[in-house]
Order: sequence, then C-alpha cells, then structure tokens
Amino acid sequence: MTDRSISPRQLPDEAALDAALRPKRLADMIGQDRLRENLEILLQAARQRGEPLDHVLFYGPPGLGKTTLAHVLANEMGVALKITAGPAIERAGDLAAILTNLHKGDILFIDEVHRLGRAVEEVLYPAMEDFALDIVVGKGPSARSIRLKLPRFTVIGATTRLALLTAPLRSRFGAIYRFDFYDQAALQEIVRRAAGLLQVRISDDGTAEIARRARGTPRVALRLLRRVRDYAQVRGDGVITAEVADQALRLMEIDHLGLDELDRRVLRLLIEKYDGGPVGLETIAAALSEDAGTIMDVVEPYLLQLGFLDRTPRGRMATRSAYEHLGVALPERLQAVPAQPSLFAGEGNG
Repeated sequence: MTDRSISPRQLPDEAALDAALRPKRLADMIGQDRLRENLEILLQAARQRGEPLDHVLFYGPPGLGKTTLAHVLANEMGVALKITAGPAIERAGDLAAILTNLHKGDILFIDEVHRLGRAVEEVLYPAMEDFALDIVVGKGPSARSIRLKLPRFTVIGATTRLALLTAPLRSRFGAIYRFDFYDQAALQEIVRRAAGLLQVRISDDGTAEIARRARGTPRVALRLLRRVRDYAQVRGDGVITAEVADQALRLMEIDHLGLDELDRRVLRLLIEKYDGGPVGLETIAAALSEDAGTIMDVVEPYLLQLGFLDRTPRGRMATRSAYEHLGVALPERLQAVPAQPSLFAGEGNG
C-alpha cells in the first residue's frame, strides 16, 4: 500500500503519543454528541444495577474514535480492557485462551470484528450469550463436550464494514452505534486540545486550517498537527499560524479540502481514463496498484461525503463537483447537471 500522509503505518512512538492524546473520560470526548448521550445512559444504568456493560458494537469509517471510546468505557466502568483484532484470532483455541483469562466486568475489545473466522465465531456465540465456553475433549467415539462457565464480561466490537458482519454475531450485540464524520467546530476543539497537551503554540486560524483539511477525522487531524508542528519548528519560529499550516500541508500535497495524492489519483483515473465512469472497484484498485480495501475504506468515504463520487450498480462515477475541483472541463452529459451539495458541510458529529 502506498504510504499516505493521512493514513500511514504508525510508528511505536506515534502510537504511544496517540494514546496520550486520547480522552480518558466520556465528559472529555469532543463530538459524536448523540452517541455520547446514549453511552452515558448505558453506563449509568449498568453502574446502578451493579452489572457489566451490555455488549456494544461500533461501526463507521476508520479514525473516528472507536478504539478510543473502548478505552473510555473501560475507564468509566473501572475495569480492565483486553484488546485484540479479528485477523489475530486464527483458531478457536486462541479465543478460548483469551476468554478464560477475563475477570468479572472486563471488556474485550475486538477490532475488525467482521474478520473473525466462522469457527471462532461459533465459540464466541455462547460466550457472549450464556457466558460459557464449550470445549471438546478427546477425539472420535471417546470425545466429550465440557462447558466452562465464564465471568460476566463485555465484548466491544469495532468494524468499518458492518455489512460483512454475520447476522448471528450482529444480533448478539445489545447496543449498536454508528460513528459519523466530525464537523469543523469539533475538529478545531480536538486540535486545540491536542496542541495544549503537546505544548505547541497555535493560533486560532492555524487551528482552523488544520481542522479544515482533516477529512472530518480526528486521527487525521492529530497526525496533521504533528507534521505541521515539525514544519513550524524547522522552518518557522515554532508557532503554527494559518500561513505556516498552509505551507506545511501544501508540501505534503494535501489540498484545501483535505484530499491527498491518492484521492486525486482516483478521481483523475475515473475522469481521464474512463470518462468519468462507471468503473468497478477492482478495476480502480488494479489500475492504481492499490488494495481494493484501501480504496473502499479509506478513500471512498470522504469522496462520497464531499459529493465527488457516486456508487452505482454499474460501478463508481465521478460527479460534476469532482471535475470542478480538479479544474477539468465538464463533459457534455454533466454540463446541465447541477453540482451536488457536500454532506460534509452539515452536522457530522451528531
């Protein structure tokens, strides 16, 4: 996968820095107002009854805070958080080992939960529903099944692809919440808070410039803040202003809407090579030598929000707004079509 400014592979020190910037309590979380209100009720009810949280499923584009919120819920409940990922649990025995090490009230966070194998899911069903683990001892005619009781625990699943989650697994989550892109005001507050924690001097217009190009995503906003901080330190006086932020982000090839080179390559491919589409996802990925999952999960959600891309039964199509953004002359079929309004301009963190 091409190394991208908006979604590069994280270095260990950057992962530690991200953890330090995460809010610890629900009251400290910025944005996702309706989601926070629902979780406040869920937490208060569980605490009043003296019970563990019900199983929770979070879904939405990457970088919006699903992992962060799992940490917040564990802190609010005062319990331990165990973290794993769907692809990491290859065998049923792997999951059994994790489950038998949980204590009462603990939270098991499974990232990319849609990538659990079928055999693993079969073990997870009774664990989530009956808090029991079924183990087969022996082989052949002498084999017998043993049921081990598990302490009451909570599973928090996170996925970017809700449609790939099997219906039996999805039905075992008592609370299912969607993450939306964040609006400009929420992102500015996130950047301002992070700058304070990093002890970075930043002006209000510098905060707004970074937030404007963060694609509605806190993870991207924090990453851009760190890179702009580096630029301000090396080529400026250490203060992040709108001008410094603009210069740094232009150097990173991130335009005023937050599109990077891969985003523009996707749009140019549709417009210049395929006359605006429709084009299948696999064809786009092959033409760009990119993973189809990267195109679908990282590139497309934001282009759809901006109204630059349409998904049709026949494939992906570039819209009039995409032509205008790239400064390409409109084909005749689009000259009479009005530009689509961007959904991103509205409320995005409800």
